Amino acid sequence: MPYCFARPALFALEPETAHDLTIRAFATLGRLLPPPEPPRRAPITLMGLEFPNRVGLAAGLDKNGEAIDGLARLGFGFIEVGTVTPRPQPGNPKPRLFRLPQARALINRMGFNNDGVDALVARARARRWRGILGINLGKNADTPLERALDDYVAGLRRVWTTADYVTINVSSPNTRALRELQRGDSLEALLGGLREEAERLAASHDKRTPLVLKIAPDLEETELDLIAEKVLEYRIDGVIATNTTISREGVAHLPHGQETGGLSGEPLRERATAVLAALAQRLQGQVPLIAAGGILSGEDARAKLRAGASLVQIYTGLIYRGPALVEECLKATEEECCR
Repeated sequence: MPYCFARPALFALEPETAHDLTIRAFATLGRLLPPPEPPRRAPITLMGLEFPNRVGLAAGLDKNGEAIDGLARLGFGFIEVGTVTPRPQPGNPKPRLFRLPQARALINRMGFNNDGVDALVARARARRWRGILGINLGKNADTPLERALDDYVAGLRRVWTTADYVTINVSSPNTRALRELQRGDSLEALLGGLREEAERLAASHDKRTPLVLKIAPDLEETELDLIAEKVLEYRIDGVIATNTTISREGVAHLPHGQETGGLSGEPLRERATAVLAALAQRLQGQVPLIAAGGILSGEDARAKLRAGASLVQIYTGLIYRGPALVEECLKATEEECCR
């Protein structure tokens, strides 16, 4: 169905209800139709993986890996599922997802609601689509911050042989104090512990699975300096810039604009791109960057590549633009890479 007809019906529903219906629809589509081949448009090899194109689905849309085969039909070069935690958890109280249509934005405070890593791994292993799959890991809300490494290691062990790459999410604003893991000794301890575990898993399974770090857009220059330094020191394979923002610049006056949680969509675009460019300058091409945040057009995707990204991910843009956004971004990134 053309999205221009489906969108009014979806927007008439509560945002989380519309989200759940969409996931069920794509899950059904994936069961009924054969898995597609990802379109090859400006393919690239990064982190030891061959990406057929530069456009991926960001984590958060399919938290539990329920609709991988159906979502793959949109043409993504890679799909990231999660965020998933070692144990199932309900997330924060509802309502926890809000549309800001005047700004083409969302605010969410979902809080890593998910069925747990075992359920996600079972679904991921049952998928028929064989494209590149990333699995995004977080910690359980009731795990003390000083024990966060235990949760990430537990998740890493469970997903290692299933994921093509693993994203370490330390940047959601919706799990208390999680963003402290991006800073100082906490970051060093986390990345050091994960690198050690990754080497052990690679040896025991004879499989290398790249580690990717997802960072916030609300970091200071000194914090970006530290992240770049530690990413290089601990041989992190990639960085996703960025997650949602706690800023309300440009939306505070809108209905729901003062809701707590992470803001995504168009208001995030410039800040996310600035953080991406700053990190690219620090890393000097030594670590590939994946851009997320505020991509609502092909030109937005093109701008992310020009700022230093090798790949882009979309999510909120799909809510406002629909599946046509994927093809628009595919065309734009292909043109940019073939200039």
